[in-house]
Amino acid sequence: MASDARIPQGSPSPYARPRLSLSFWTFGLINNVLYVIILSAALDLVPPSTPKGIIAFANIAPAMVSKVVWPYALKGRIRYAQRVWACTLLSFAGMIIVAASPSLTLRLLGISLASFSSGLGELTWLQLSTLYNASGDDRRGLGYFASGTGAAGLVGAGLWWVLRGLGVTTGVGISSVLPFTIPLTYHVLLPAPSSFPPSHNPPSYAPLPTSSEEAEDTGAEASGLESKVVSSSLSGADKWTLVRPLLLRYILPLFCVYTFEYTINQGIGPTLVYPVPTAEAHPVLARIINSVRDYYPLWQLVYQTFVFLSRSTLSLGLPPLPARLLALPSFLQALILLLLAYESFHGLLSSDPASLAAVPLVFALIALEGTCGGLAYVNAFYHVSQESSISTTPGPHRRKQEREFRIGSIGFGDTSGILLASLLAMPAEVLLCDAQARRGKMICKTL
Repeated sequence: MASDARIPQGSPSPYARPRLSLSFWTFGLINNVLYVIILSAALDLVPPSTPKGIIAFANIAPAMVSKVVWPYALKGRIRYAQRVWACTLLSFAGMIIVAASPSLTLRLLGISLASFSSGLGELTWLQLSTLYNASGDDRRGLGYFASGTGAAGLVGAGLWWVLRGLGVTTGVGISSVLPFTIPLTYHVLLPAPSSFPPSHNPPSYAPLPTSSEEAEDTGAEASGLESKVVSSSLSGADKWTLVRPLLLRYILPLFCVYTFEYTINQGIGPTLVYPVPTAEAHPVLARIINSVRDYYPLWQLVYQTFVFLSRSTLSLGLPPLPARLLALPSFLQALILLLLAYESFHGLLSSDPASLAAVPLVFALIALEGTCGGLAYVNAFYHVSQESSISTTPGPHRRKQEREFRIGSIGFGDTSGILLASLLAMPAEVLLCDAQARRGKMICKTL
């Protein structure tokens, strides 16, 4: 973490806010981009006879384990610098194993290591954002991290499109150096929390009395002094007390949104295929779709674009979704799932297998799907980061631990939803494709 020791307390560095924004955007981008690259490379990573869903499972299950286990297993304060290097080396090792090994088993092991690192990394950056984002006046850390995770979908897919021509070994091998961007950003670019005015830190986040304590908590280089502040760690009972109010308010909406969202992406989306348009009847669409195989990449591009835009709302200065409306994206996502499933099963506007009438509607629904998912993500984490401490235990360090735990504890909601969706998507795709075949639409059977 870059040092701002010469900046007086209460007087922000002229470049502190841009550095904070760029740092957290980079953290979000690099932390999630390997996940996207692995999914994009799924066809190249496994033999033709192997279900591609095994890649999706290996790419999400370890991340869920890290998000579920780590917040509860952690005792005491977070050593951010150590976590940064652990995540970097795990990601690097995982990608090298994927690149160097022809064995499916070893490749799945490498994917699992990178997945665990991604889950732990997301947890780490969300928790670190509470050091900068606690007051609500400056939500750059969380907002730009969410924007970076949204950009990862577009950047990762585009990067693999460029690298895949080099082959799996070279393409994934080149990708393995990306994680080293994170410690470089953390130690060189990211400003210390003390770079910001005290007004950006509420009382529960006031700096601790010793400089060594602040350096240790934020991952900055230790000053060599022993901290004189002693505070108890959160117990299991404390953590349950903290997480219980979050279950219905944040975790359940995230779980529902992502279950519906990834069921659409992995189960329904592949069946939303239509005849190739002609230039005479559909001049614009014909420039985009040259093969029936182009529909699914188009839906994914639309989805990723609107995820990026909606996850960037805080960083663009737009107001957050009111807390009372946090459940709205999950209801909309359920409606979108039903409409798209019906379109695939029977046809919303026409049951004619040759009709392209529903393509604009599908485009709009998938754009709304991405928007709902992005808004649910960024607003859930924003609102939980703004909740005041419920601790009766005095001391800023204790309240700091509570903030870090709360924002870290809700992360498994989206990940567990994605994991469940990966299990639901496979039978859903088969069912819908069979239904299309029964009404004479055989396109999905040829893919």
